[in-house]
Amino acid sequence: MRRITKVATAAAALTLLAACGGGGDDDTSGGGPDDVKVGVIPIVDTAPIWLGKEKGFFDDEDINLEIVTTTGGAAAVPGVVSGDFDFAFGNVVSLMVGAEQGLPLQFVTNGTSSAGVDPDFGAVLVPEDSPIQSPADLAGKTVSVNNLKNIGDTTIRAAIEKDGGDPEDVKFVEVPFPDAPAALTKKQVDAIWVLEPFMSAALADGARVVTYNYLDMSPKLDIAGYFTTKQYIGENEDLVERFTRAMNKSLEYAGENDDEVRDIVGTYTKIDEPTRAKMVLPVFRPEFDEPSMEQLGAAAVEFGTLEDEPDLDALLP
Repeated sequence: MRRITKVATAAAALTLLAACGGGGDDDTSGGGPDDVKVGVIPIVDTAPIWLGKEKGFFDDEDINLEIVTTTGGAAAVPGVVSGDFDFAFGNVVSLMVGAEQGLPLQFVTNGTSSAGVDPDFGAVLVPEDSPIQSPADLAGKTVSVNNLKNIGDTTIRAAIEKDGGDPEDVKFVEVPFPDAPAALTKKQVDAIWVLEPFMSAALADGARVVTYNYLDMSPKLDIAGYFTTKQYIGENEDLVERFTRAMNKSLEYAGENDDEVRDIVGTYTKIDEPTRAKMVLPVFRPEFDEPSMEQLGAAAVEFGTLEDEPDLDALLP
């Protein structure tokens, strides 16, 4: 049974959802393209939606797409619930947490998955001269993540435990991905967790990898996807279907065109071409891998991010 405080939080969030998060039925809009606002993190994971917009995949579905950048899934969830975004890119733990709090969130398609091989597209990094050599050595250290109690610290704790360390003896601090390499250089933290393109930039500046934490959990780990509220889906069924088609086409195109992915990243980040050329790219596919999500949900329960294992049937498309 959930604690009373959690029920109260869910009730308040649902009240906010009812007041702000609806959106009208697009079938009665009277013609013309539908305006759709999507919140995303400016990292390599979201390259498909930027690429799909450039290629006209959303125009083909009569969608006028506006992309707004966020710091992570923890910011994207309230943005969708409040109606600031129609859809958003968020990692699977953010949605698991939101669903446990009573928010009627649902993915419409996948967004990004582990590269499945070493090197992966995200890692925990330390300075070259750091005494930290393995995940177990992170115990007692300070590690930056983009959002607390989320997919970053959950998978890092799992890697530490797998390596024989104490997963509870780690201090996590919140640092946006673009700021993390500088925090490491200035020794404000002992280690940083970053994704591409910031991983390659930090490595070029002399950092080294301690663990590919996604890969340590599962080579098929789904990291994040595009989601909205069940209310929005119910009120905008045709628009959601069109958005999903355009997004799936974008994912498939990105998965087949690595060079264009690297190029498009340069349009929404400040990462230079030599660094982009070295980036490790994630896997882009529309389908989710449910077993790896179950594994991630179990780890989130073990480390206190969730109280109960998530209902994936309610969360997935």
